[in-house]
Amino acid sequence: MRIITGTARGCRLETLAGVETRPTTEKVKEALFSAIQFDIEGRRALDLFAGSGQLGIEALSRGAASCIFVDRNVEAVKIIRNNLQRARLSAAAQVVGTDVLSYLVNPKERFDLVFIDPPYAADLLLPTLVKVAPLVNDGGVIVCETDDESTLPERVDRFALARTYRYGRVRLLLYRYQSIEEGGAL
Repeated sequence: MRIITGTARGCRLETLAGVETRPTTEKVKEALFSAIQFDIEGRRALDLFAGSGQLGIEALSRGAASCIFVDRNVEAVKIIRNNLQRARLSAAAQVVGTDVLSYLVNPKERFDLVFIDPPYAADLLLPTLVKVAPLVNDGGVIVCETDDESTLPERVDRFALARTYRYGRVRLLLYRYQSIEEGGAL
């Protein structure tokens, strides 16, 4: 696994061993970042269920102002920190070792770009999406990675499902800010 482009282009990242963590494939990551390429520069990112941190690190490499990485797995936290050092992006990052839903109860920040990639079978995607949407600034983007079996709503808070991409059994869902005038009553 490597950083595709930006200041850390080509940097190889370490991944978590075992079957509990499922890194986003290079093909899916390339498609994702093509879809949001104009939504990264200067943005405040949040990488939930961060695993190796590859999505947030890619965003930082492409010009995101900052990124908070959240994962409860102690080994994942170590790997994220190592990967940030390897990519020379630690200064713009914060790594939080805690449960995602607990973190979302009272974060101190608001975000412009959010990555949500929980374990598929854990049933955490929808509760996480619902909790994080109010913390995303107007104009923000929320990216969800899931399998074919998950069903998500068309709207969450001020965000509407703008696009769904399929790559084998993997789906990427992009929620974009939509004002009440654009989308009707919430």
